[in-house]
Amino acid sequence: MTTNFSDETLPSGQDLLVLGIESSCDETAASVLRYRGEDDVEILSSIIASQDEAHAPFGGVVPEIAARAHMQKIDGIVEQAMDVSGMSYESLSGVAATSGPGLIGGVISGLLAAKGLALALDKPLLAVNHLEGHALSPRLAEPCPFPYLLLLVSGGHTQLLSVNGLGDYTRLGSTVDDAAGEAFDKSAKVMGLGFPGGPNVEKWAAKGDPKSVKLPRPFKGRDHADFSFAGLKTAVARAWEASEQTDKAKADISASFQRAVSDVLAERTGKAMAMFKDMHGEDAKRFVVAGGVAANKALRERLTQLAISNGMSFFAPPLKFCTDNAAMIALAGAAKLAAGQTDELGVKARPRWPLDNAAAKANPASGYGKKGPKS
Repeated sequence: MTTNFSDETLPSGQDLLVLGIESSCDETAASVLRYRGEDDVEILSSIIASQDEAHAPFGGVVPEIAARAHMQKIDGIVEQAMDVSGMSYESLSGVAATSGPGLIGGVISGLLAAKGLALALDKPLLAVNHLEGHALSPRLAEPCPFPYLLLLVSGGHTQLLSVNGLGDYTRLGSTVDDAAGEAFDKSAKVMGLGFPGGPNVEKWAAKGDPKSVKLPRPFKGRDHADFSFAGLKTAVARAWEASEQTDKAKADISASFQRAVSDVLAERTGKAMAMFKDMHGEDAKRFVVAGGVAANKALRERLTQLAISNGMSFFAPPLKFCTDNAAMIALAGAAKLAAGQTDELGVKARPRWPLDNAAAKANPASGYGKKGPKS
């Protein structure tokens, strides 16, 4: 199957209705989306069942608990999404589901549900790369023409990619150890801020002094666009151990950590912007940030200013579509369907599935170290 395609293959005025299912980590989600091309996308429903309460005692996602929850919830979530959309199953044009990368038990649960529906309804199956869903997610709110530079930053990924067209990606940089989102979660766990870590660190950071604790900026000044967050995560743990472990310490360390992550992401992205401009010349006009960490308001403000200073427009999905959701999976599936690309029922779930295979073979590290669930 070819992976390069264009919206131009969608016949003018054709209305595609796609059910999307997402289950790659700890959200069970389903969405129904109407698609007439990149300039005409309508989300008819988007249902997300969080597992935060189940994983909170452990300070992170437990794969076995996540897989069991997906199996228990998936049918009801799909039914709810269809009910809210007001559409019948028979009216669907296709069924899309995340088929990787991610925690394999969860991916299998969602993909099997999609296969069952596709078979029963005699509708096309669309196996979607979770990362491609994030890459296209800004288009849920507004048109975002190719090419654009993408910073994909979440609990499982920290990557910079040149998005040249649908299915056409060039990786410019990635993390060599931990993802930024993991650093947020682990730092929150060390300080007892609760799970999920990202939103809790952001809340505490609002009360603290970002200059109070000296923390490293890994790879600062290096002539590449890769990231490293393991040392920063360790530095936070040491700062907490050395502190009086008061609420003030929580606030100050959180603020200093959030500032350090923002500095690293902005500095590394600046390097990628120069590379992107060398690749695309005058067409290098757009910068996109997506993924769960993109919901951090301080980071958004920093990256917006970075884009402006580099003469680029800033795009990001609405906050509710930064974290894992099924609307982005439905959108990617609809784009595939518009191009005439469908998948066999025998398609397999994949724990690893990089967008840029060439870069992945040369440098496979990607999120949660080299053994990450979403590498």
